[in-house]
Formats: sequence, C-alpha cells, structure tokens
Amino acid sequence: MHIGGADRLAAESSFRLDLPMKRQRGQSDHRPREVFVAIDFNPFVDLKGPDLTHLYRDLRDHAPVHWSPEAEVFTVSRHADVLAVMKDSETFSSDAMKTILNSALLVPLTPRYLMKLLSFIFKVRLNPWALMNAGNLISIDGQRHTDLRNVVGRGFTPRRIADWQPRLEAIAEEQVAKIRKSEHFDVVADLAIPLPTTAIAEMLGVETERRNDFRRWSGSIIDMASGAAKENVLESGVLDDISELFLFMREVIRDRRKTPRDDLISLLVDPKQKDVLGELDVIQFVLLLLVAGNETTTNLIGNAANALLDHPSQLDRVIDDPSLIPKVIEETLRFEPPLTVGFRNTTRDVEIGGVSIPKGRNVAFLIGSANRDERRFEEPDRFDIERDASGHVGFGFGAHFCLGSSFARLQARTALTALIPELRNVRRTGPPSSFIDSFLVRGRQSLELRRGSGSVRSPAPFPSRL
Repeated sequence: MHIGGADRLAAESSFRLDLPMKRQRGQSDHRPREVFVAIDFNPFVDLKGPDLTHLYRDLRDHAPVHWSPEAEVFTVSRHADVLAVMKDSETFSSDAMKTILNSALLVPLTPRYLMKLLSFIFKVRLNPWALMNAGNLISIDGQRHTDLRNVVGRGFTPRRIADWQPRLEAIAEEQVAKIRKSEHFDVVADLAIPLPTTAIAEMLGVETERRNDFRRWSGSIIDMASGAAKENVLESGVLDDISELFLFMREVIRDRRKTPRDDLISLLVDPKQKDVLGELDVIQFVLLLLVAGNETTTNLIGNAANALLDHPSQLDRVIDDPSLIPKVIEETLRFEPPLTVGFRNTTRDVEIGGVSIPKGRNVAFLIGSANRDERRFEEPDRFDIERDASGHVGFGFGAHFCLGSSFARLQARTALTALIPELRNVRRTGPPSSFIDSFLVRGRQSLELRRGSGSVRSPAPFPSRL
C-alpha cells in the first residue's frame, strides 16, 4: 500500500494500484519519506505466519492504513488507530464480524456438500442461514448489543466469577497431577484445553456423562470457526458434531425453561427473569462462548507458558514468586494476544490515520500489532513481566470489550499457578512453532515438554486470592 497521498488516491479510486516498488519484510528503509513503498499484505493469508514481528513493524512504519485489493480490506495497525476504530461503533460497524465468521462455512457447493447440508437442516430443524444472520455479541451494535450484553452479563458478575475460583483450582490441580506422573507432557493438550472446556461445560450445566461429547463438539466448532476444518468439512465429521450440539442445546434450553437450575442457560431463559433470550440467541451465544471463551483462554495459557519458557530468567522469578503471575497474564495479552485481528465495516465516509475510507468498506484492526506499537510501548518486541502493560487491547476496548475477560484471566492465573512449578527443568520436544492455522486466533496446537535431569519443585499452594 502506498503511503500518504497514495493512500488517499487508493481510497478515492477504483482501488486498483500500480505498485512502483516492493520492499522485503524486515529490511530497513533509508529512502526519503516522499518515496512511496509498496507492501503486499492480505490479512486472511499473512496473519498465519509463525513470526509476525517484522510484518507488524513494516505495516506500522510504512502502511499504517493499508488497502488490500485482493482481500478488499483496509487494515489499521497502529495503537492509536486501532483504538479509534474500537471506540467508534457508530462509524465502524461490527456487522463485518458476522461476514468474516460466516465465511468459514462457505465451501464450494458440490452435490455431496449440498446433501450434507440438507441432512444437517433436517436433523436440527434450523435454517442455517437464519442462524448465520442472527448475529451475536461480537457482530451487533447499538441498543440490541447493549440489551443482549445485559442479559448475558448475568453469568459474569464479579460475585459469580469469584465463586468459580475453588472449582477452577480443583480442575487445574487434577490436570497437573496427571502431568506430574508423566516424564513427557503437552501444556496445551494436558491443561490449556481441558481446563476451559470443563469450566464452560459446567457453566452451561452439561451433565458429567456428556462431557466427552461436549469436548468433541467444542473442538469441531473451534475448527470450523478458525477455518481449520474448511478444506475437509465433509470428511471431518464437523457438521455431524455441530448438529449433535444443536440438538443437545435445544433439549437443555427446553428443560431449563421448565426447571431452571443454577447454570448459565437457566439465567438466559428462565421465564421468571425480566428479560430472556430466544432459542436462536442462546445457541448463538453458546457457539460464541465455545470459540471466544474456550479458544481465547486456551491460547492465553499456552502463549504465556511458551513466553516464559523462551525467557528462563523470568520463568525462574515467577517460580520463586507466584504473585507475579497476574503480570505474566497482562504481558502475554500484550506480547502475544490470543486474538489477532478484528473486523469492522464503515457506515460513512471516514478518515483515519490521514487516509480516506469510503462508506461500506471492511476494516481490519490488528490487535497484535497495536500491542507492539513503539509509539505506545517501550521496546515492544521484548517480553517483560515487569513492564506496565496497561493500555494493551488484548481483550478489546469500548462497547465490545470482552465480557468474559475476568473469567479468562482467572482461568489463566489458576492454570499457571498450578503449572509453573512443573516448568523448572523441562525441555521442548515438539515443533517450536506449531501454530493454529487461523488468521483470527493466535495460539499453539501443542507445547510438548520433557522433564530434564534436575528435580521439579513441589507444587506451591494456591494463594488465598489470585
């Protein structure tokens, strides 16, 4: 994308650019500022890379508001511009998130896929297009968003979150107890996935005998939303799993309307409540919770553990002083946030970062790049648990600030409190960058470790308050 005047030209023209020169990512550029620099960037492709540091820096320095003709998306990468987009929901509509997430379901409509889709519709008795267009907390704005957030927020009050601490500690201790018995373990598979999956299942009131099914359904939903299942949707069984989940949730919703319990679904549908959700809204929220709640926490735990392993001196400090764990969480949310990017759609002509963006254009805002902006954070590419990480946008900002952020932080702190003593003498055995194949989320498929020759510390007791 050209800089300065060329940006305006791109926004006001037919969006076809003849790029005069290309610079390789990571190279320094000593040319005068009036020399335009072209950067090839497609958020749906390039955000899947193992190391985004140079890409983020190039975008911030040379194309802070970038237009991709291929993706038909403007991308903002500086902290101030990302914040401006997040703040202004009247100008930057969240409806774009619905389009982006639904694209994960769009595969070539072959006869075989059509038959699979018809079977899905027959099983669940639900029009998938109605579900796709219903919207959820991250894809609606205004009063509808406020009303929905107020209803769903009943399950995420400070008291309810605090009440979860003993149960989360028990789940974490159960998982780490298994880790202690093994010479080889995987932080992601053995802790980062089971803890939030179990917690969310219990939050929704899923009975113990259906937990294994719920974990399988959760995995399929995440694979579908992240795009990982798009290429083999027919062979993967994802649609079958999703139809099972829909049928199960429909049963749960009907049961809770008749006989409310002490779970989140009851809070959303109990007719005694002032405001309740319809079946479609509840299913949409459950899908969002499985992706945003489950995947975000899993990646936060995995990314934090990975960062500490990459910085042994800081890991040693945290082992000696577990009270530093909240700082680890905040620095991880800044340094390698679990969500990479968000999307908005302009409701009017607008100028941002000196670039004119017409009405009706999709805008991507890079969360990871904003958190690495040297205009906001000193030495941003250095992981430092002692820094003041406040101001990061790892959980968003404004009206769409993550509703479950307190719960995610509590889960991550609980998991790391149990896990970190086990990391004193370990070495990696798996691939160093086995990242999830997704432009939306940032996390590892695995973090495989083997104990070294030294002894591992005995587990430290949980602090009374995390």
